[in-house]
Amino acid sequence: MVLRRIATNSIEANVAVAGSGPAVLLLHGFPHTWRLWTEIIGPMAEHHRVIAPDLRGLGDSTRAAEGYDADTLSADAEGILDALAEPTAAVVAIDAGTPVAFLLAMRRPDLVRRLVVMESLLGALPGAEDFLADGPPWWFGFHSVPGLGETVLKGHEAEYLDWFLAAGTRGRGVPPEIRDAFASAYTGHDALRCAFSYYRAMTTNARQISEAVAGGRLSMPTMAIGAHPIGRALEQQLRPVADDLTGHVIQDCGHIIPLDRPQELLRVLTPFLAAGSRDRTL
Repeated sequence: MVLRRIATNSIEANVAVAGSGPAVLLLHGFPHTWRLWTEIIGPMAEHHRVIAPDLRGLGDSTRAAEGYDADTLSADAEGILDALAEPTAAVVAIDAGTPVAFLLAMRRPDLVRRLVVMESLLGALPGAEDFLADGPPWWFGFHSVPGLGETVLKGHEAEYLDWFLAAGTRGRGVPPEIRDAFASAYTGHDALRCAFSYYRAMTTNARQISEAVAGGRLSMPTMAIGAHPIGRALEQQLRPVADDLTGHVIQDCGHIIPLDRPQELLRVLTPFLAAGSRDRTL
């Protein structure tokens, strides 16, 4: 595996690249970096060229002043694939990476060979009403207030992230070296500003998603994977807009699927992506 700096859409993205074969683009969420996929990259790289960027503003990618809406982030991803001379890719995304992957697939169905999305919701699309019956998670509002989270949490970033990492693995936690890498990546006022900019863009994302659905459908084979707490809510959102959708829930698994249940995730992903590789050769 190598780390590369790739210029795309007015930023420089830090991108982990491993293996050879049909491309698979991995898009992480909060509070992660490309290291979210640590347990996934090696096995996947045996048959694929795995491309795992730090999203804009996160990890070692440029801490841009703006551009945290899903459409701009999808253009970042498109530029990474173009710079790596990949004409198509399977796209796998979780959490905040999911709206990005969805819009990329809607905008560029010629580019996205297969789509896998996990543990997220897509704007105001119908299907998530039961999940949202008691309102969105508490931190959505906290992170959305400009300047508040950065000020309150500065100096306590690691303790705050530990809560998300424990909750996202149902108390099992993540390996210490990955926890420390996440904590380092999210330490400091500017790092927090970038992270919370994803939440401050949610209203814009919802509009972009609604506009995309009004003008088209997901035409590529798509898989929605749930765990705790999202379950089948994302699958239900996608049912009306996807031509070929498979839903799967990983049992006894927290939100951070690639670190909590990597082997179970690989058992679901591997045949789905392998079928996409065969499609590419037809």
